[in-house]
Amino acid sequence: MKYLFNKIFLDHNICSDFEGSYRLADFNGLEDSFFDGEPYLSLVHSPQHIGNIKRACENNETLAEIKLSPVSYKAACLAAGLTVKAAENGDFAIVRPPGHHAFPDKASGFCLFNNMAIAATKLAREGKKVFVFDIDGHHGDGTQHIFYNDPHVFYCSIHQQNTFPFTGTFMEIGAGEGLGTTLNIPIAENSGEKEFLNAVDKAVAAAKKFGADVIGVSAGFDGYRKDRILNLLYSPHAFYECGYRLGRHFKNVFAVLEGGYHEDLKMCTDLFLEGVNKGMKPTKIKWNPELSVG
Repeated sequence: MKYLFNKIFLDHNICSDFEGSYRLADFNGLEDSFFDGEPYLSLVHSPQHIGNIKRACENNETLAEIKLSPVSYKAACLAAGLTVKAAENGDFAIVRPPGHHAFPDKASGFCLFNNMAIAATKLAREGKKVFVFDIDGHHGDGTQHIFYNDPHVFYCSIHQQNTFPFTGTFMEIGAGEGLGTTLNIPIAENSGEKEFLNAVDKAVAAAKKFGADVIGVSAGFDGYRKDRILNLLYSPHAFYECGYRLGRHFKNVFAVLEGGYHEDLKMCTDLFLEGVNKGMKPTKIKWNPELSVG
């Protein structure tokens, strides 16, 4: 797993105290990646929604708590594109704007297009069983809505309970053909590494039972103890351990950045990526001469 990034993301919604360009400042200097996501937007979003977002950006409107600009549409299309590319190659798309609150016809919570849902839909149409694992501290209401009736994409979220968007209860388990392919694991505010990793183990078990071909991680880092929006107390090591457990159990893992509103974002993503990569390395078999025979 490696990073996919483009400096255009720094030019979107520059001055926000929350979802501002400060979030990705430490990634500046990475080689620019490019993959046009505009042709893939219609996998999830209606033509009307795509057109509305494009016009809002061209007219510098405010939408989903974002001050838009013409570059915002370019960034949003590229965010979707790099997520599709990450899904193809097992990489980590470091993008803005995030996506998991975006619905087919509605922008919400800093999100214009649902990057993960677009990539997961493409994989599902190729015959893959996709497990979307959302570790952002907010529930991904948009992603859940998109796949709620879909038996080919399992949505699982670990999030702080009783906070925006006030969805994601234990009782939300999917419907119709997708009944049983939604799993929400809300945890109380002030929960730390122990509670988070217990939830990760439940998610890993669910993904194995589902028979997932691909794990797509909506990787939000607002559960970190220094986050300025949420009230969770994850240590940096929690993200390493989460990545390690995923890498150890699954061969095909990719990720896209969601939230994380603090100055230590790159440290957290580095640890997650390191965990995935280390977990994917096969365990060395040590020869024990006491067990030899003949």
